[in-house]
Amino acid sequence: QVRLLESALDKRHGDTEARPEIAIAVNADSAATWLQEAVTPLMRNGDCMLQIRLDDQDHTLSMLREGRVFGCVTSETAQVAGTTATALGAMRYLCVATPAFAASWFPDGMNAQTVRHAPAMNFDRKDMLQTRFIAQHTGYTGRYPHHALSSSDGYVRLIEAGLGYGMLPIPQCERQLKEGTLIDLAPGEWLDVPLMWHMWDIQTPFTRALSDKLIATARKWLISA
Repeated sequence: QVRLLESALDKRHGDTEARPEIAIAVNADSAATWLQEAVTPLMRNGDCMLQIRLDDQDHTLSMLREGRVFGCVTSETAQVAGTTATALGAMRYLCVATPAFAASWFPDGMNAQTVRHAPAMNFDRKDMLQTRFIAQHTGYTGRYPHHALSSSDGYVRLIEAGLGYGMLPIPQCERQLKEGTLIDLAPGEWLDVPLMWHMWDIQTPFTRALSDKLIATARKWLISA
């Protein structure tokens, strides 16, 4: 926070070499979908160095609390003293798989019995989306077999390869659903994950521009809450 303010002061005094470094924390699905559109116009001229740190949307707020980032995209609504929280909208997730996977593992549909055996795809050990959706759709709350891969693009590719079924945000599976390479395992059901932008109350031209662009872009991509 101090370095940000010092950099802004150096700029006002004509120091063109003062380049602030801004660290933010976001969830991988935001980074893979709308984040690039938000930050590219601001970073293209090299006036600011951006550090993007990835973590599950349920855990990015801890980086803000610890002072490791200026702002974060999070699903948590808890207020942190000295910060401002702004609602962005909700990321909508569908439970998808390849047609061949569905025919093999869910011949009678996705239910409490079949999810005990079908391999799922989880993002990492913190990822609870699949667990929440299984409980919502089937009522099953026990353990289930799953792979894990902490890469948003790799996660999509493994589902497309038929290694498992999993939760994907609509922007990452809309094309495949239209083409029929993936199918919705529970038509009419989904999980909406509301996202918030939390930031420290530091007013510099860089932080204002970054926050404004992040909020505006996210609201174009996400479901209105």
